[in-house]
Amino acid sequence: MRLIYNFFVLVVIILSPIIIITRIIKKKENPRRFLEKFSLLARKRLPGNLIWFHCSSVGEFLSIIPIIEKLENLKKIDNILVTTSTLSSSKLFDKFKFKKTFHQFYPIDNPIIVNRFLNYWKPSAAFFIESEIWPEMINSINKKNIKIVLLNARVSKKSFRQWYKYKDTATKIFNKFDYVFPQNKETIYYLKKLNVKKIKYIGNLKYSETEKFNKLNIYSKIFKKRIVFCAASTHHNEEEIIANLHLKIKNKIKNIITIIIPRHIERSEKILQLLKDKKLNTISFTSNQTVKKNTDIFLVDVYGESKSFYNVSKLVFIGGSMVPKGGQNPLEAIRLGCQVVHGKHIENFKEIFTMLSAKKMSFKVNNEKHLYKRIIKLLKGKNNNKKQIKKFKKIGNLILANYFNEIRNFI
Repeated sequence: MRLIYNFFVLVVIILSPIIIITRIIKKKENPRRFLEKFSLLARKRLPGNLIWFHCSSVGEFLSIIPIIEKLENLKKIDNILVTTSTLSSSKLFDKFKFKKTFHQFYPIDNPIIVNRFLNYWKPSAAFFIESEIWPEMINSINKKNIKIVLLNARVSKKSFRQWYKYKDTATKIFNKFDYVFPQNKETIYYLKKLNVKKIKYIGNLKYSETEKFNKLNIYSKIFKKRIVFCAASTHHNEEEIIANLHLKIKNKIKNIITIIIPRHIERSEKILQLLKDKKLNTISFTSNQTVKKNTDIFLVDVYGESKSFYNVSKLVFIGGSMVPKGGQNPLEAIRLGCQVVHGKHIENFKEIFTMLSAKKMSFKVNNEKHLYKRIIKLLKGKNNNKKQIKKFKKIGNLILANYFNEIRNFI
């Protein structure tokens, strides 16, 4: 099994020049930093104790920011390395002014490349986030006796089925972690089915929040006289749904403005063209144009600004849920006082959405017609989420404190 895996990784390396050039053209790769994925041209390794966090992309990175903020205050930690795999997450990282923490792209999972990476950075502990399971890296970390922990672990039904086909291999890989901290009961169940030994449940890190950017009201004046509806983390085809929705809502609520925050801003030009074809008055964040009375859509074509717009929104549609992408995290919008609407595709956050739905803080819709009716009703109604939001913040703070204490045991 390992030989087959390494063969496919080798094929990817051989084809990497074509893959990278294509990704650069599509603006999915940093033309100056892609060599980091081969453990080349890394920044200088500063002296002292270094711990390492690896997360796949934006959502996973955001979940560990509260932890990083706390760890930066520990004197025994000199450096914190964060690796991610996507360009979007690297851009978001630059929004945070960390003191000890820096970013690199995650290396390709090849024995030579991962050993070059580990020999250079020499981490005292490695923390992988959610479902980041890379066999060669995990094997090499074990051989070097570096502590490794899987934080906020997530195993979906789909991924469990894949792992279960190679149960013996999966069991060996997961048991190489010093500890696994699952984010929900579903993951606990699947991990036990895979005979994973060291499991401890302390909650979902995504309930916690960063100490920074908590009170961003810089757009309150701009949208003061408008009723604001926000569509966040939208995927391909969802922008068209939202555009059509805005045109219908506009007939009922004259001063409505819709904010669209795409999941991948590389698609912004195509989205702008779509909105133009719909004859919607649209301005983008980066255009620096003034929001006018007749502005229909405000397109947020930068990363790291969602909280600012949740602060001025009454209602948020969570993307990736009207199309089969599994949905995105609704908790940030909830914490900032918004009500949430979503489609039926919420596999990635099923437990969270179920809980929010029971408390009438989020609402599921089955189609575009249902979406329109629900949004009209919520925009005209009152939001009574304040008490529940306070409870969520307390839960989030407790989970964060527990994770912080557990992580300190491995440093």
